[in-house]
Amino acid sequence: MVSQKVEETGGSAGGGFWRPLPRAAIPGLLTLPLLAYLIVFYGLPVLSMLSRSIDDNGWTLSVFVKVIKDPAFWRVMQITATISLVTTLCCLLIAYPLAFFMARLQKSTANLVMILVLVPFWTSILVRTYAWMVILGRRGIINDFLVWIGITAQPFQLLNTRFAVYVAMVHVLLPFMVLPLYASIRALDWRLVQAANGLGAGAFGAFRQVVLPLSMPGVAAGCILVFTLAIGFYITPALVGGPSDMMMSMLIENEVRRFDWGAAAAMATVLLAIVLLLFGIFARFVPFNPVVRR
Repeated sequence: MVSQKVEETGGSAGGGFWRPLPRAAIPGLLTLPLLAYLIVFYGLPVLSMLSRSIDDNGWTLSVFVKVIKDPAFWRVMQITATISLVTTLCCLLIAYPLAFFMARLQKSTANLVMILVLVPFWTSILVRTYAWMVILGRRGIINDFLVWIGITAQPFQLLNTRFAVYVAMVHVLLPFMVLPLYASIRALDWRLVQAANGLGAGAFGAFRQVVLPLSMPGVAAGCILVFTLAIGFYITPALVGGPSDMMMSMLIENEVRRFDWGAAAAMATVLLAIVLLLFGIFARFVPFNPVVRR
């Protein structure tokens, strides 16, 4: 009797008030906790930063005008963009052959190599940076080896140079490039490569015409991820770089130390706008939709 009454009232004893959710609405509901987290811990701080840069002098854009007209800001921005771009390219050149090699291994062996790639994640960035300071120092392993084999009589100046910044940042950010590349190349339909070989394409021709175009989503994702992380780096360039290697995060930190919160917020806002603009341009011309085997 109760079950019959429930069916007659719409599937529940409450008179049809509780109804099953549409299947299409379930994914949206599952993302609500993530959206709430992003709004509270990211969206609101960004809005607070933007408002601080505007209301510092009575709700005007004078702080932005001052920052944009400052030659030092654009000089540091150029340094930041150069270091981030070179770091991204170096990570791509190193990570692509490694990801391709891993994608052609057996899954168990590839998982073992992936563990080795992810080992740096288990160590703090600060510890890894200090390790590079020891390695690249005037009495470090590299200089001692060069002096020992007779290449130089005096140690080279490796630490506090742009070279040290590139080496340390590539070491930290390389796993972020390997992961999307490996996922993209692993998902390819390798029968297409066999078909290209059957049609007369050599190994390089099949790679250039089949593998490389189909792996571009992984390349795009890895480049965006590494470039975005590199452009906001602070610890590594501050410790292993020199005075001419100041990045935007270090300039913003200097403004905060001077308690010039308006200028720091304006610089951070301009940096965020430039990154979003570059991301939009990159996404416009580079496909992000992966091509997987069917």
